[in-house]
Parts: sequence; structure tokens; C-alpha cells
Amino acid sequence: MEREVKFSLVFRDMWQSAGKYVPRVDQLVKVAPAIIEMGCFARVETNGGGFEQVNLLFGENPNKAVREWTKPFHEAGIQTHMLDRALNGLRMSPVPADVRKLFYKVKKVQGTDITRTFCGLNDVRNIIPSIGYAHEAGMISQCALSITYSPVHTVEYYLNMARQLIEAGADEICIKDMAGIGRPAFLGKIVAGIKKIKNIPIQYHSHAGPGFNMASILEVCKAGCDYVDVGMEPLSWGTGHADVISVQAMLKDAGFKVPEINMEAYMKVRSLVQEFMDDFLGLYISPKNRLMNSLLIAPGLPGGMMGSLMADLETNLESINKYKAKRNLPFMTQDELLIKLFDEVAYVWPRVGYPPLVTPFSQYVKNLAMMNVMALEKGKARWGMIADDIWDMILGKAGKLPGELAPEIIEKAIREGRKFYEGNPQDNYPDQLEKYKKMMLEKQWDRGQDDEELFEYAMHPAQYEAYKSGKAKEDFLADVKKRRDDLANASAPVDAAESKPKVLTVDVNGQAYRVTVAYGAVDPAELGGSAPASSAPVPTGEGNDVLSPLEGKFFLVKNAQETPKKVGDKVAEGEVICYVEAMKTYNAIRAEFAGTITAICANSGDSVSEDDVLMKIL
Repeated sequence: MEREVKFSLVFRDMWQSAGKYVPRVDQLVKVAPAIIEMGCFARVETNGGGFEQVNLLFGENPNKAVREWTKPFHEAGIQTHMLDRALNGLRMSPVPADVRKLFYKVKKVQGTDITRTFCGLNDVRNIIPSIGYAHEAGMISQCALSITYSPVHTVEYYLNMARQLIEAGADEICIKDMAGIGRPAFLGKIVAGIKKIKNIPIQYHSHAGPGFNMASILEVCKAGCDYVDVGMEPLSWGTGHADVISVQAMLKDAGFKVPEINMEAYMKVRSLVQEFMDDFLGLYISPKNRLMNSLLIAPGLPGGMMGSLMADLETNLESINKYKAKRNLPFMTQDELLIKLFDEVAYVWPRVGYPPLVTPFSQYVKNLAMMNVMALEKGKARWGMIADDIWDMILGKAGKLPGELAPEIIEKAIREGRKFYEGNPQDNYPDQLEKYKKMMLEKQWDRGQDDEELFEYAMHPAQYEAYKSGKAKEDFLADVKKRRDDLANASAPVDAAESKPKVLTVDVNGQAYRVTVAYGAVDPAELGGSAPASSAPVPTGEGNDVLSPLEGKFFLVKNAQETPKKVGDKVAEGEVICYVEAMKTYNAIRAEFAGTITAICANSGDSVSEDDVLMKIL
């Protein structure tokens, strides 16, 4: 009898592997009937990961989005699943246990059937509590093995992890090959080994980028895999997933029982996805993310991160070239920066203990590598900028690292008085729901149906406040307008070579000057100048400037546990005074000298450039 393999459309991940955003709720509801009409999906990934933060950035209520988006699939008998980052829930930093527990209750009543829980360090202590939370809420607990390729990540390593999760009550196992670098034979051995431990449903998730994943899909299915995650055009392949048409044809030829695809409906979905891209989502998708690239094998960066990475590179490249412009140095291209980044990831990764390159630790490794590259390009030393969340990974507060830390990292930690931790990671993050309940009461904010608004505030405090104030939507619409204007200007009938800033040498009364010139309206930052931190008036004050070490968004605090600094506060040297959020990480800004804050020069949520004045201290 033919063995059956079923398909899951990873619609959320399709978008986030391509670019920065996912469709709005009106677009999601519009495409759902056509996805159902395709008739080939047993499951659809509807939310999880960065999905709800994206809703908030739109100025859209994520709880409304999840409820409306999952409803048509339930009515059609299709299971919905989401991505849960275990200790980190739906964000990049750890979440208290009471918030994690409420998370499961809320998502179940909103319509999510299955939670795919993974720990970026593969520490089962972070995953196992979610098994209990899922069962208590009436959900299926699917636990993920985050696949990477290193000397410490062996078949035995993954089978031992699977055994512990199955013994703890996991209903299913996901082989989460988030970078698509799992070698086919290696993955087949893992699947076969799990089936020997227990005949439990196994779902395979992979990305196409490095080029292994079609062979890997065939190999895991031969070994006993039950579900395969797929994408579809125009967001398949590249940094995304294998297309359902190709996977179905390959498995059918290999003798598996697979569902038929309604091609008329497939073309409807394809057309709608393109419509959404043409609306605004394509503004955030780099054309390079459509390409498969064997260079991704070495750094092992996940496909789900590559969409945002290419957007981040634009900002990082601008920062580097500002520095170079001021010093009359040759500009760097994006390709040159990308290769330097990949090389630095290969340098950083083993030195920080081989964390699996999956959210958030892939971002941490990439951010460390990027900060190192930027420092080296500016004549500085490595490891100068390490965010607190990254230190938590290094010190063991987020879980146990698979490998050993390099002596240079250990020495830096000791030199800065940091302490290593070997206890249960969750113990570092006390319950916070009561604090958020009190804050919502004071703000006269409704906690929402099934406490879903309380959950959202506790999970994403800064983004939720920006959403409630209207600032998130205002900033988003302004960014879309800017990108559309830039695109229109770029397509104007001007010689391409003339439209780019250039460095020329001009002679003025016998004196040679090196100047940068550009066509049309150009941000002063592109010419090496300093862009203003905000349109808001900058408060006056005396004292020493606290400068932003990087570009990003300014915040006074990163969670409700902290008290924001204000003018008049006294601060000690080395004390955290604010944050710059960049590349999904809050980077702590510390006072370089003791004194009194005389001015705060940006508002929370404002975009700041490198070397912008954040505060003044006298």
C-alpha cells in the first residue's frame, strides 16, 4: 500500500522568508478561500514567530487578524499551526512563565490547533513547559529539532533530544531545517531513528536557498516523514521553500500517495500573492531573495532571516559608507558587505558555542558578526558592541550552548564582571502579568476577549504602545510612501550612472577638493552628513553628548520592569540609560561618565542614525 505524505502551506513563513512584512488581515481573508480551494493542504501555518509584531507595526490588531485568518480553515477542516519560540514566545527575548501560559490559552481560543515549539539552543528545558501549556489549552504539541551542521550537531545529538521530548509528552516532532543546510542522508537517519523511538507524526520544514532541500524532502519521506512544509510561487524557492507543485510531482513519481492540486485555484493564489506584492509588500522584498545561493551553505543562516537581513544590509551599508565618505575612502558595495558578513559569521559562530542558527540566536550571531564587520571597517576591534540579550545567550541565561566558548569571549565576560549561569533559564524571568494588568487599568485599556489584549501587551510592550498611540501606523505609512517615492524617482528617465552619489575631485583656485555629488533630492546621510534623529524639537541642555553607536530606533526602556530615565536623573558611569533597537535586538546604551541627564534628544520609537545625540549628561 502506498504510504501517504501530506502537505502544509507555510504561508506566514513564505512572506517572512522573502521580506520584512506579511499581508494585512484584509488580504489574508481574501486569499484564504483560494488556498482552501487548492484542495491539497492538510495544514496551513497561519501565525507565530514575527507575525503579530508585524500586525502591530502596521497599526493593526493582531488578535483580530488571527481570529479572522484561522476561521475559514477551521470551517474547511484544515488544521492551523503556528511557530512558538519556547522561552522567547513570539519575540526575540525571554518571556515570563505566566505570559507563556496565557499565550497558549489565547491562541487556542483564537483558532490555532498546533504549536510548533522550538528552542534556538535546542535546550529541552525551554521546550518542555510548552508541551504542558499546549495540552492544558487543548492544543497539539509539536516539538522541533533545530537542524544545523557542525561538529557537535550529530545524529545521536538529535535523537537524544527527540527522545527527551517524546518522553515529556510531545505529540509530534518537527525537523526544523531552517537554513536548508541539513544534508539529505543525515536528515534521513534522524527521521528513521525517531520512528524507532516511537511511531510519532513527523513534519519536515526546510528552505530552498542552499540547494539541498528537494533531495532532503525525498530522503526524509523515504525514512517515514508524514508532513512536508511547502511554499508556492511567486514566493517559493530562493530564501523560501520548495514549491508544492514540484514536491508533489517528485513524491508521486517516487510512489507516495500525495494529494492532487487544483491548478485553477493555485493560479488564483499565485495571482493574489502577486497582487499583495504589487500593493506594498514587494517594497520590502529584495530581488536577491528569489535566488538560490550555495554561498549560504557555509554561514548556515536560516531562510526565514534572509528577508529581513537584506533589508538590514541597506542600513548597515549606508552607515559604513558614511564613515568612508567622511574619510575619502572607496565605498563598499552590498555584495562586498554580504561576503564579509558571511565570512564573519563563520568566525563568530564557533567562538560563541555553536548555537543553532535559528531565531533568535541566528540573529544574535549575525548581529555580532555585523557589528564586528562594521567595527573592523571603521578601524576598531571586534566584540565592541554586544547586546544584553546576546550576553544572556553567552552566559547561559537563555539555555545551555551546545559547544564551548572561545577564551577571548570568556575573558571579556570576566573583565566586564559578568557571571555565568547554569540553572533553569525560566527562573531568570519572573512573572509579569499582574504588573501589566495594573498598567492597563491605569491606562484604561481593555484587556480584551479571553485576555488577548493583555497577552499582546505583555508579549510586545513597546510595539503594543506604539500601536495604541497610532505612532506605529503613522510610521509605517510614512515608510511606505518614502519607498514608493524612491522607487518612482529611481524609475525616472535619468541615466543610471548619473543618479547615484559620486565622489569627484574639483579644483577651486588651484586647491583640489574631494566632494560627493548626487542627482535630485538626497538624504544628507547618503552624502556622509548626519540625518536628524527626529522631526520632534530637540530639547536644549548642557553637558556631554551621548551618541548612538548605530542606526536603529530609540527607546528609553525595553520592558515594563524598567523605569525610564528622565531629565534630572543622576546616572553612574556604565549605567544603562536607553536602548537602540536594531536588527531585532535592543542594544543597551550605557553612560560613559557619571552625572545628571540634562536633555533627552529623541522620543521613544524615533529612528536615529549613527552618531546622533541621544542624551546629554552634565
